[in-house]
Amino acid sequence: MLPYLKLSGPPYEQGLSQGKALSEAIAHNLELYFRRFEVECKLSPTEARERGARYLEALRQQSPAYTAGLEGIAAGSGQPLVDIATLNVRYEIVYHQFGREAPNGCTAFALMPAHSADGHLWMGQNWDWMEGVQGALQHITEPDGTRVLAFTEAGIFGGKIGLNSHGLGLCINGLVSKGDDWAGLGQPFHLRTYRALRQHTLEAAQRALLEPPHTTSANFLLGQGGRAVDLEVSPMGLARWEDPRQLVHANHFIAPERYGIEVPPIEWLDRSHQRAERLEQRLRAVEKPSLADIQSALADREGAPYAVCRTPSPEEYALGEPYRTIVSVIMNLGTGELWISDGPPHENPYIRYVV
Repeated sequence: MLPYLKLSGPPYEQGLSQGKALSEAIAHNLELYFRRFEVECKLSPTEARERGARYLEALRQQSPAYTAGLEGIAAGSGQPLVDIATLNVRYEIVYHQFGREAPNGCTAFALMPAHSADGHLWMGQNWDWMEGVQGALQHITEPDGTRVLAFTEAGIFGGKIGLNSHGLGLCINGLVSKGDDWAGLGQPFHLRTYRALRQHTLEAAQRALLEPPHTTSANFLLGQGGRAVDLEVSPMGLARWEDPRQLVHANHFIAPERYGIEVPPIEWLDRSHQRAERLEQRLRAVEKPSLADIQSALADREGAPYAVCRTPSPEEYALGEPYRTIVSVIMNLGTGELWISDGPPHENPYIRYVV
């Protein structure tokens, strides 16, 4: 079962509490990421820290609150602040390098109220990433009273997949396009998700995610009330998608040419298309899916190991770079409930929480 943290107070206090509670997991994640930076991204620890240090100075201007959270995590965990900053901008570091290499990713969905069994808006995803990454579920009470229930990696501030007490939900997917460049120092991915999850309305959350400049690509799936919207962002342009029945997104732009977005030739994109198509088929196979139907769809193993429910391939183990479904998340935005599995859902149970 994932660690479950209850956090409150100003950002520094939240970070301090996370740092103390997850100190061993944070040390583990730092060791894992610095090793994978070197093996997969061809970046030495010194080079990775140099990038983290540059981003830290940008973060001080972009969000003093987020920076205070990082300082709290560093103090609580006993880790150098520059290492915590590097961990928090690992998306920019990794996906910049992945523009030349081969990332693995996630499959997310939103199911509209008119097409769900209970008439509520449902969202969720499998978050597929580097095997061994340790995370936690955080229940955060902000100073303004907003409650946030969100998954995060140990050492990353704020949360990235979750919902809040205003009925707002967020799922995410990694994307790459030409023009991605960490050195542009735009607001990093995890700062954007931190800000979005603390908004009161869907419109405000979109503004938080879309504030320019975007120097790396990403996909954000947002929902609230009876509406969901998918936002594909890149340095080259923005695509916004809505559908009256359901939205499904993986790790490829849906129609990049329509929006002037150029995508480098990367062989893994066919797997992304297959996962998105399979999850869409599973959700459409039932007239009005229930929680059990959604759980079954996210546990789907067709095309294994590169399935909706991801497990490492023998080739990945041989290279020492395995990927798997780290967590599977399902959210009912009408009731404020969240279910999460610690590992691939075909062999790990979902645990229920309430925001």
